[in-house]
Amino acid sequence: MFLCSNMFSVTLWIPIIILFGSLCDGGKILVVPLEGSHWVNMDIIIKALHDQGHNVDVIRSSSSWFIKENSSYYNSITIPNTKGMNEEFVLDVLNKMIDYERGKSFWLSAVWLFWDMVSVIYETHEMICQLITNIFESEEILKTLKENQYDLVLTDPGWGAGIFLAHKLKLPMVYNVRWTSTGEGHFEIAPSPLSYIPITGSRNTDRMNFFQRVQNSMYYLLMYFQNGYFNLAQYQALCDKYFYPPVRFNELLQGADIWLMRVDFVFEFPRPTMPNIIYIGGFQCKPAKALPHDLEVFMQSSGEHGAIIMSLGSFISVLPDEVTAEIVTAFAQLPQKVIWRYTGKRPSALGNNTLLVDWMPQNDLLGHPKTKVFIAHGGTNGVQEALYHGVPVVGIPLFFDQYDNLLRLQNRGGAKILSITTLDQSTLHAAIQNVISDPSYRLNMQKLSHLHRDTPVKPLDSALFWIEFVMRHKGAAHLRSESYKLPWYSYYSVDVAVTCFTVVLIFTLSIFLTVKYLCVKCCSRKRKNEQR
Repeated sequence: MFLCSNMFSVTLWIPIIILFGSLCDGGKILVVPLEGSHWVNMDIIIKALHDQGHNVDVIRSSSSWFIKENSSYYNSITIPNTKGMNEEFVLDVLNKMIDYERGKSFWLSAVWLFWDMVSVIYETHEMICQLITNIFESEEILKTLKENQYDLVLTDPGWGAGIFLAHKLKLPMVYNVRWTSTGEGHFEIAPSPLSYIPITGSRNTDRMNFFQRVQNSMYYLLMYFQNGYFNLAQYQALCDKYFYPPVRFNELLQGADIWLMRVDFVFEFPRPTMPNIIYIGGFQCKPAKALPHDLEVFMQSSGEHGAIIMSLGSFISVLPDEVTAEIVTAFAQLPQKVIWRYTGKRPSALGNNTLLVDWMPQNDLLGHPKTKVFIAHGGTNGVQEALYHGVPVVGIPLFFDQYDNLLRLQNRGGAKILSITTLDQSTLHAAIQNVISDPSYRLNMQKLSHLHRDTPVKPLDSALFWIEFVMRHKGAAHLRSESYKLPWYSYYSVDVAVTCFTVVLIFTLSIFLTVKYLCVKCCSRKRKNEQR
């Protein structure tokens, strides 16, 4: 009886403790985000942190494209006189990529395209270095940041600004990460054998033949050459200028307490990992809500044929006219209704079955029972939402990691990839019809969806727990390997191998010389005896 009474009391107090604990233990978090789709998923975590009672400050450039200065759930700290990515910047990159892929330029364009992409990435990091410089050169901004007494820095390591601020302010650091300034995040912290872990851009899976492994190794060397000489050098120059004692940027990059990785192993190929990598793939996904009335009417009007959703992500809402014309012509031949997020001029060949919108509730449309196919560029957020809702994908990758993301779905039977090189009305129409008519695509995606959802803790709840864990314990050093502090020759045991080889060599030579000496001695004695 006494035990039951105590259990009842504990049960009664648990929700009260949780409620008042979350109100009283609110921390102060400094967020240093990226633009575009990276901001879209960071924004979700910021809202959740605010709902938990935490105060959040967000660093933004004065020309930020996505990050608004005024918000009801975060305070912004705007860094003056700083440039950022804008729509013209992204469209210029997109047009160059499409021109190359569709063969409008001569064969040397492949080389020029590579250097163009290197220049674009270099210019982006240059903007971030200027933002860091403006912060560090401003006594007023630094004073404000120090007086705010933050508990933690939450950042996306695709850019280096948050890493610099965490080191400068001596704060624990948590990453919301898929990419770092050098490449896919795992390569910075976890063992990554190139024999079965594909490099982004190689277009390989985790099953590679000999020639694919050679290609994978070449991509690895190219990736580290590009980033070491063009990107990391900029950040290291700032480390040398602003930090004493001297510190390597790579050491700062690899020293985060927790890596909230925006994938899981339903989507990603299996690979070695580390204890401070927490997988939160699909944390931005949620059950579909009711659609706005006009969209619901349009979806219901599709009847038994259903609807197709098309979106090319946060950055891309318009395509070259000739590509758009091919797409709308293919759509006009379909019995399905189509909703396309497109902000360009209205194409003349647009069919009555196609609705162009400036914005769409993508998650809710993907979760609608009438949705048959998702036509996507292959951004991480979009493919994760398609996976969550079990919707098969027709992928049109354009640049960066998009092909590799779609390849992971195609390898599991849930997507079909179309190259922008061969995209026309016939290839697009055939791909859509194939994915809709072949039930294996939907069945495979639904299987992946069930696997993804079958977890003891929701990904967003896991992310919040580990952020608050780092705040409570002032870091998570016990989960962080010290391997990143080792020089490369120690990490790969080159020094040990050289020492062992030297010992064996000396031992072998000693035996050889000893035997040689004894043989010479014996021969010498034999000659003397014969001479006698």
